Amino acid sequence: MTMINFKYFMLRKFLLSVFVFMAMPAPAQHLVLLHTNDTHSQLDPASDGLGGVLRRKTLIDSIRFAEPNVILVDAGDVVQGSLYYSIYKGEAERKMLNALGYDIVILGNHEFDSGMDKLAQEWKQVDADLISSNYKLENTPLKGMFKPYALRKAGDKKVGFIGINLDPKGMISDNVSSGVEYLDGIKSANALAWYLKNVEGADLVVALTHVGYDEVAPPTPSDLLLAANSENIDIIVGGHSHTMVGPSMGSSGEWLVPNVVGDTVVIAQAGSLGKFMGKIDIDFDDKKIRTELLPIDARYDNRADLLLKEELDKYRNGIDSVVNVVLTTLDTDMPQGGVLMRNWVGDIVYALSKDVFESAVDFAVVNKGGLRNSLKKGPLTKGMIMTLMPFDNKLVVLEISGRDLKEAVPVMKDRYVNCVSKGFDFNNIDESKVYRFVTIDYLADGGDYMEPFTRAKVVESSPMRLDDAVVDYIRKHASDEISIFDNKSRL
Repeated sequence: MTMINFKYFMLRKFLLSVFVFMAMPAPAQHLVLLHTNDTHSQLDPASDGLGGVLRRKTLIDSIRFAEPNVILVDAGDVVQGSLYYSIYKGEAERKMLNALGYDIVILGNHEFDSGMDKLAQEWKQVDADLISSNYKLENTPLKGMFKPYALRKAGDKKVGFIGINLDPKGMISDNVSSGVEYLDGIKSANALAWYLKNVEGADLVVALTHVGYDEVAPPTPSDLLLAANSENIDIIVGGHSHTMVGPSMGSSGEWLVPNVVGDTVVIAQAGSLGKFMGKIDIDFDDKKIRTELLPIDARYDNRADLLLKEELDKYRNGIDSVVNVVLTTLDTDMPQGGVLMRNWVGDIVYALSKDVFESAVDFAVVNKGGLRNSLKKGPLTKGMIMTLMPFDNKLVVLEISGRDLKEAVPVMKDRYVNCVSKGFDFNNIDESKVYRFVTIDYLADGGDYMEPFTRAKVVESSPMRLDDAVVDYIRKHASDEISIFDNKSRL
């Protein structure tokens, strides 16, 4: 009898709990989308004290602890820009992606910098979903690694993700993007967004893009243009232009854009170097989307993941071996991309060409976009030069007609290809003459949209990286101090 009563009691308790559960309102359908872009190998805090992958992990972990549905995404250019990439070629960044638990990532243009073989080697080990919706990669080492879209669940809601990339022509060197076929970004985005909404039954479609907030990479459509010409995309999480986009950014840009049917597309982007992380709160019940940018700062230092710190320290040891090798001293600060820096780089490349090449040149030209850091007054180290010029660029001597050079000058001004040496008058080019100049292979191949340079003849080339050549030149020729005095624009 006792046993029967016990069973009856347990059955009654179970049924009562079921009835209570059924009577409760359904839980809110809520998703938190965390996003980064253009972190550019900045695994440590940047020079202004913001950022750092250890801090980012602490913040991500705290949000995951507090929220039931969290998806973490990256909009490209995880690599290139610090010694972590110069020395380890993406290995450190890949391990950090996995340690932070990224769910979905897309390619940026700098992912290609060390070539597709190296890219494939590293990204085959990335745990996240890899998506690219407008690159055909069948004829590359990346074949089979990327899907055109990804689907994720948030409660009982479906969220679809697509990845839209920039046109590699003019932005990524042909020799590292051979075989990549670009498909129109707007057409690809609209076709897949329609499919996700109408066939897969997605409740929300998010476009991860690496095209730029505005027209920074013509003819690739920008986030603004994509939003205005879309129909089924709800959110665009962007990259490439390093823009801070969101309601707290004031005049930094529009973040709510009407699409072709009058619905609102939310645009978000979190700047660069991992200084901020974007957070998008999506409430499927009240159909509200709220965005904010969270600063990654010293508040998180006392809660660092010690195992991740130990892993990162292994890579720091290799970096320390080159960071502190002093080459000379500077007598003034040189802000990143400022006139002083551009002229200094132009003059050094022109001067070192006399050591590297037999051909005499009329001038030197390098792109401002290849200079990725500031230089401070005082000791100038090898590590500082490697960080300033982190790309795998080689020096070449080109022979170009005056007509093509004259055509190139407006493009140089528009694209900030304006690190030029002194002594050459770009306003008085003789179209009937032939000029010789030293530059980097990226520009010679038409990078930064320097198509006129592709018509030039390669006279000489060097296997040395630009940063190595500059380090060698400073070692051989610099006195105890390098005087910086030319602060006038040369274009």
